[in-house]
Amino acid sequence: MRQQRYGFGVLLVVIGSVFLSTNGIMLRNIEQADAWQVLFFRGIAFSVTVFLILLLHYRAETKKMFLAIGQRGVWAGVALGLASFFYVFALMHTTVANAVFIIGSAPLATAFVAWVVLRERMSNVGIVTMVISLAGIGLLFADGIVDGRWFGNVMALGVVATFIVYLMILRDNLDIDMLPAACLGGVVMAIVGFAGAESLSITAHDLTLSLAMGCVQLTVGFMCYTIAVRHILAAQVAFFALTETILSPIWVWIGIGETPSRLAMVGIVIVLMSVTVYSVMEMATEKNSI
Repeated sequence: MRQQRYGFGVLLVVIGSVFLSTNGIMLRNIEQADAWQVLFFRGIAFSVTVFLILLLHYRAETKKMFLAIGQRGVWAGVALGLASFFYVFALMHTTVANAVFIIGSAPLATAFVAWVVLRERMSNVGIVTMVISLAGIGLLFADGIVDGRWFGNVMALGVVATFIVYLMILRDNLDIDMLPAACLGGVVMAIVGFAGAESLSITAHDLTLSLAMGCVQLTVGFMCYTIAVRHILAAQVAFFALTETILSPIWVWIGIGETPSRLAMVGIVIVLMSVTVYSVMEMATEKNSI
């Protein structure tokens, strides 16, 4: 039974990662819409889809579930909405590879913040891999400065920072279903997009892609990750979620021929190896503690 639960959990993470990994190629296929417009329609689609899922699941209790998340849940929604804002701008202002591998360092960054703020345990291996991954991120930033794409890299760091806040709130409220917070996150995306957009008039092609990102891509990805956490260890989720980080630049390479520079490749390898080593070590630690 445990093996079946493990296999099911891993399968969910991989499926979610595959869906989320198409973000880059879909954004690269946007024809005319700017980041603000994409963010607005993406946020509306995501929020409505998650709300309908909550309504189907909780029915008359839906309002109660929204109230249950409290003020912390609202802040979690704000953090998730801002993370999506930074994510869209990151992918639109730097290479997909640079953005996703900076964002891919989130498990290490989250562990570091939990160590400093929540006083959670962080092994010596975790500290070392965190320092090494910073060197890799430094190379990605150096590459961004050389190519004039530093803004996109800064936006990618914004994703890491805001997503850490989101995860910290979730980890401190494990007894509450925080899916309503994700729904609020979609509302925040839409509000930010509306505030920045000069016009909401976009082509049918761009509207279709934006709605697909919200209704299908984000929703399936988040739902798979949420369910997977109930079946496998947190470190295992982080490890198998690297599927998204690896696939994202492959899709844009196949689709439009976008490739990272040699300097970026060195940084990518450093970040990937650091997160992999950390995740494997954490999996061993979590298994021993069960």
